[in-house]
This record gives sequence, structure tokens and C-alpha cells, in this order.
Amino acid sequence: MPAWLAALCNRRMLICIFTGFASGLPLYLLLSLIPAWLRSNQVDLTTIGLFALVQLPYTWKFLWSPLLDRYALPGLGRRRGWMALTQVMLLLGIAWLGQFSPQGLSAAEMFSHPITLLCLLIALASATQDIALDAFRREILADAELGLGNAIHVNAYRIAGLVPGSLSLVLADKLPWNQVFIITAAFMLPGLLMTLLVREPPIAPGSPRTLRDSVVEPFREFFGRHGLRSALLLLAFLFFYKLGDSLCTALATPFYLDMGFSKTEIGLIAKNAGLWPAVAGGMLGGLWMLKLGINRALWLFGVVQVVSILGFVALAWVGPSESTPARQAILAAVIAGEAIGVGLGTTAFVAFMARATHPAYTATQLALFTSLMALPRTVINATAGRLVETLGWINFFWLCFALAFPGMLLLFKVAPWHARD
Repeated sequence: MPAWLAALCNRRMLICIFTGFASGLPLYLLLSLIPAWLRSNQVDLTTIGLFALVQLPYTWKFLWSPLLDRYALPGLGRRRGWMALTQVMLLLGIAWLGQFSPQGLSAAEMFSHPITLLCLLIALASATQDIALDAFRREILADAELGLGNAIHVNAYRIAGLVPGSLSLVLADKLPWNQVFIITAAFMLPGLLMTLLVREPPIAPGSPRTLRDSVVEPFREFFGRHGLRSALLLLAFLFFYKLGDSLCTALATPFYLDMGFSKTEIGLIAKNAGLWPAVAGGMLGGLWMLKLGINRALWLFGVVQVVSILGFVALAWVGPSESTPARQAILAAVIAGEAIGVGLGTTAFVAFMARATHPAYTATQLALFTSLMALPRTVINATAGRLVETLGWINFFWLCFALAFPGMLLLFKVAPWHARD
């Protein structure tokens, strides 16, 4: 059996499919389906942009991540207990969301509405699930498997995005929203089933025995291992590497709607143009990383990630009009380019973060790293609606293109091309 096929065909890679799907579904619900739901109920773009602030738990999850390193819930163990609890919360929370209506709500009304509180609770449960899933995945994968395992995880993560970003949009043209949210919630069941069937990974030597150790030691170990200057550069890189493409896709679904496409068209085109490029790109990227190494993958995949933003510039330049086969082809090219670029960049990025952790403190250190990764998506993306209304779509996407370069420049320091992984 070829080495690449042997690397793919093991139980740990199958588990990574389920961890990615369970992690991606609630995030893409907040990123894709909720904005489309709000926009189709006459909520303005500024309010939709500000609504991204409900994702703040993703940026602050490192604050409670020590609890997941220190305490185990009874029955399933330290990792699986937290995974199961949060997955049940997400299943119920997403299903309940459709019982409300955001019809015509202003920004002030939105932030005092039960919809906001429920979305905040979904984000909190999702962020906590990510802490447990990231730590679980890091602990079951050998160092040599990090690139491929995380590529499969990211691939499944993006495939999960097709449920709220494609299937649910198509259903929304045919079913009431409360049924759409119940169907969307049911896709959390495979992840919950995986959690109940897998084995709990062994606790690494040196894992914290007290709450104080679980809070202090992960940060002490990280800064001690890298030194202050290198550690700060690494943290800056984690913030900037995904900044441009994250802001670019913050209002992707409202952008497609404003360009004249129907929800069904967006859903069907996203399914066909987004799925297969994401699957092929992610798998090839993961296998390529076995030969390239993580450092060089960050460079090459990062370039593709930056170039994919230009597709949004092109579609905005064409402007809104009636949907035609030619315009549908342009939309398909934009979605495919985004799927390949962002998927490849995220694959290398997640593998880099996993490599930077210490086995004894995986939950807290990965939570810190992924919080910085999520910060642009949550805080800066909240300004996206105002930026679009001020700059227009074309200039907004050119701004996103410019913001993609600082992270690439930091690669010279944190992941030099010629440095060994």
C-alpha cells in the first residue's frame, strides 16, 4: 500500500472527519445561515454586521479553557465529557432558534431580543466544544500526522458549512424557518454519536493537577519555550494570517443576495462549486504537507488564500443584475476560489497551531491560539456592514486584499521557508 494511502486509512483520520463536521456546523450557522435569515427578514446590513459580536465567545474561550484541562465531567472522561455536553446544548439551541422571528428588527431591538441571547449561547457552547475537540484531536494524533489529520478536520469543517450555507438556504425557499433550523440542528447528531463511541485519550505526563496549574503553567511554558519576542511575533501572526479572507467572507451571503442571486441559487451553487474544490484542495493540501512540511505550506497556501479575494472584487465589479448562466458561472468561480484558497490556508494554519502546543496543556494553549485566529472574524468583522455601506462592495474587497499581506510578511519570522519544521 502506498505511504499516502496508508496514512489516510486509519481510525484516527476517520475521527478527524467527525471532529471537523461537529466543529464547523455551529460556526457556519452563525456565519452563513443567520445573516441570510436576518437579511431575508429585512434587517439592515449594519445590524447584521454588528450581530457578528455574538461570536465573541470564540475570541475569549482561552479564559475558561483551563477548566477543561483540569476537570472531567463524570462518565465520559476529561475530553469526551465536555464534547458530549456541548453537542447536546448545540442540538437543542439550534433547533430552538427557529421559534423566533427577526422581522424588521433594528440594531437596538436586535440586541435586546431573545434571538441574540440564544445565538450567544450557541456561540458559547460551540467555542467550548472547539476547546475539547481541538485538545482531543491533538492528543490522538502523532506529530507526523498533524498535517494530514488537521487537513481532514478542516475539510470536514468546511463541508459542514454546506449544511447551513447551502442545504438550509435551499430549504428556506420551500419550508418555514422553524423547520429549517430543526433540520439543521439534526446534523449535530453524527458528532455526538462519535463522541459516545470513541475512547478517551490518556492524560499526558505533566498535565495540571490543580486549577492554578491549569491557568498559569500553559502560559509560562509557552513564553518560556519561545522567549518573549518570538512568542509575541507568533501571537501577532495568529491574529493577522486569516484577517483579510475572514473579513472578505464576513458578509458573503448578503453580498450574493445583493448581487441579485436567489437563496436557492446561492445554496445550489455553493453545494456544487464549493464542495468538490474544498474536498479536493483540502485532501491534496494535507497530503502535500507530508512532503512540503507545515512552514512551506503556510507560504504556498497563503498565496492562494490571498489571490482568492480577487474573485469577490471581480463579482462586485460586475455589479447586481438579473441572474443569467454567465453570472451564475462567475458566482461558481468565486465560491470555488474561496473554498480552495481559504481551505488550504486554514489547513496549514491549524496544523501550525497544533504543532506549537505542549502535550500537557493542549486545551488551554490551543484555545489561546484559536481565539486569536477568531478575533478578526468576530470583532473586526462586526464593522463589515458599516464598511460596505461607507466604501461600497468593490472598495471593501480591495481593503480585505490589502489586509491579507501583514500575516504573509510575518512568515519570514515565525515560519521561514528554509527552516526545518
